[in-house]
Amino acid sequence: MTTTTPQTPESEGPSRPARLIQNESTTEIPVHLLFRDDPDPELLPLKPAVVARRQGTGEQPRVRRPAAATPRPLPEPDPSLAERPARVLPGTAGVLAGACGAAGCAATSWWAGLLPPTALEALGLPVPHAAGLGPAQWAAYAGAGALALVGFGGLARGRTGRAWVLGLFGRYRGTVRRTGLMWINPLLLRRRVDVRLRHWRSEAMPAADASGVALRVVVLVVWRVRDTARAVLGVEDHEAYLRECVEAALARVPVETPGEGSVAATGEGLTRLVAAEAAPVGLEVFSVQPVRVEYAPEVAAAMHRRRIAALDARNRASVLTSVVDSVEDTLTRLTVRGLVELDDYERKALVKDLTVAFCAGRGEAGP
Repeated sequence: MTTTTPQTPESEGPSRPARLIQNESTTEIPVHLLFRDDPDPELLPLKPAVVARRQGTGEQPRVRRPAAATPRPLPEPDPSLAERPARVLPGTAGVLAGACGAAGCAATSWWAGLLPPTALEALGLPVPHAAGLGPAQWAAYAGAGALALVGFGGLARGRTGRAWVLGLFGRYRGTVRRTGLMWINPLLLRRRVDVRLRHWRSEAMPAADASGVALRVVVLVVWRVRDTARAVLGVEDHEAYLRECVEAALARVPVETPGEGSVAATGEGLTRLVAAEAAPVGLEVFSVQPVRVEYAPEVAAAMHRRRIAALDARNRASVLTSVVDSVEDTLTRLTVRGLVELDDYERKALVKDLTVAFCAGRGEAGP
């Protein structure tokens, strides 16, 4: 039995060569899109486009970076938290009410016969018939005691530079900035706020100069509470909020190192930025000034060497200029006075010797 091998028809042509890379696949894209700077909204979707790569060739895709987001504006202050004066009474009203309540309790005790007769006789008061503690006496005790508690419990002393933010059942009821003895409703919740001009010296905070070199900056902030309602109720802790605003401003404003720029300009930028961010919470910032600027520990040694090298280069340039001037002056005087006659070779040799001598002399004498 003879087996015939099937032959390929000539009409089919030569067979295709096998793929060298089995997972090779090519994604076709329009050529003109590879050289566009901005995506066409009619051709590409509005999202970061990734140009496909040829698998198996090691090519990396090109990713379009999204545009930088613009910072959101600060929220508008809540108009319901604007500071307004609270209603209080003079302290004499509370004293009189408390005294009347105490007198009522004493009169009720005399009426009920609870006071010792010897004390009444010593005071010249008549000894009443003991009526005992009945419903009328208990009602009189309750009324007089409540009047005494309300009168004496509402007394408060206002001091200069201090204020009270009053609230009732979670609602803002006003601010008290008065001084002296006054009477405030004892049911109101009082929160004391310092409204004096204050200053805060920070710890060393991270910052950077215009070149991106890491720094450590200590700033002095002069500020005060302008609106007590927004400072107490608009934010959880207005002092911590101020510290975070200063730290955020240092991350955005480049700080000039001493001797290389104007520290006053840095302070103006920090003051303007922190004041704008602290205003919505009722804080008034007058000044944010750097009081100590130093390089971060990781770059301090390198920057110190760089500064020493710069000083050495400036000193070397000044010394070289002085030596050249001295050599020129010496050659001019010798030639003008006719003390020597030198050709080009002798002049060059003399210049070399004088330069070496002057440089050696300045090196021994020091800068």
